[in-house]
Amino acid sequence: MDTSVNRRNFIKLAATAGLGMSLQGPATLWGKTPSTEDTKVGIIGLDTSHSIAFAKALNDPDVAPDLAGFPVVAAYPKGSLAIESSYSRIPKYTEQVKEMGVEIVDSIDELLDKVDVVLLETNDGNRHLEQVLPVFKAGKPVFIDKPIAGSLSDTIAIFEASEKYGIPTFCSSSLRYMENAQAIRNGEAIGQVTGADTYSPASLEESHPDLYWYGVHGVETLFTVMGTGCESVVRVHTDGTDIVVGTWEDGRVGTFRGRRTGKHSYGGIAFGEEGETKIGPYNGYRPLLVKVIEFFKTGKPPVSKEEILEIYAFMEAADESKRRGGESVTLDEVIAEAR
Repeated sequence: MDTSVNRRNFIKLAATAGLGMSLQGPATLWGKTPSTEDTKVGIIGLDTSHSIAFAKALNDPDVAPDLAGFPVVAAYPKGSLAIESSYSRIPKYTEQVKEMGVEIVDSIDELLDKVDVVLLETNDGNRHLEQVLPVFKAGKPVFIDKPIAGSLSDTIAIFEASEKYGIPTFCSSSLRYMENAQAIRNGEAIGQVTGADTYSPASLEESHPDLYWYGVHGVETLFTVMGTGCESVVRVHTDGTDIVVGTWEDGRVGTFRGRRTGKHSYGGIAFGEEGETKIGPYNGYRPLLVKVIEFFKTGKPPVSKEEILEIYAFMEAADESKRRGGESVTLDEVIAEAR
C-alpha cells in the first residue's frame, strides 16, 4: 500500500472540507449575525483551568471589544472520568463558573439546546470523540482544546466527522500564539525558517500517548514556526527527558525537548536565512481565545486540519520510535496504521 498517497488523499479531503466551511458566513453556521446579538457559548468539561480562564475573560463585565458578545451561558461539568487529577477539580470549578452566571446542565444535549457555539475543554482526550459527535450533529461550531484526542485514530475520526456534518472545528495549544511565533512563521522575523529547537514540560499520563498530555505544547510550538511537511521522527527517551528529532521533506530539521525535571518553562530558538531568534515568551491564554472568537465569528479555522494531523502523527511516531528503541519512524506509517 502506498501510504504517502493515503496521507495526501486524507490531507486533500481535509483541506477541501476546510475550504467549504470557510465559505460559510456566520448566518449559515448558527442562524444569526453575532454583531447584532450575543452568541451564546457553552463549555463541555469543567476539569481544567482553561474552562475557568475562558469563562472569566468572556463573562467579564468590562470584556474587551475583541472578546465581546460571546458570553458563556451554560456548562456541562463532566469531563475526565478516569484521571483523578482532572475529575477532582470539577466540584471547585463548577462553583467558580456558577459565580460567573453560568448555568450548569446535566447533559451535552441539554447544553446544545441553550448555546450557539461550544468550547470542548474536557482534559481527557479519550472522551473528545464521543463528546464532539453530538455537537457536530447539532450543527454547532466547536473549538477542541488540546489534546484533540487520546489517539491518532480518534484524531482522524474527529476530522472525518467534522467533514461529514459540515461543521468547522480546530484544536490548538495556546503556545501557538506566543510572542513573535507567528512573525517567525510568516518570515517576518528571520526570513525563511531553516530549522528550530523547542522545549516544554512533558509530564506523562498513562491513558494518553506520551507527548499528547503535555509535550504537545512544545511540539505545537515546533510546528508553528516550521510549518507542515515533516516526514519522519527519531526519539531519545529517559525518565527525565525526551528529545524528538523531526526531518522535513525539504531537508530541514526540527527538534523538541520535553522535560520532566527542573523548572517548567516554554520556548525555543528558530533558525532562519537572516539569523536566529528566541521563540516567546509565553503570554497566557488570551491570544488563543481571541483566535477562537474570530473562528466563531467567521467559521474559518485558524489552524489547518493538515497541520493538526501532522502534529499528532509526529507525536504518535515518536511513541513508535520509543517502542523500537529509537529507530526512525515515518508519519505516513503511523497514519496508515491509525486508519
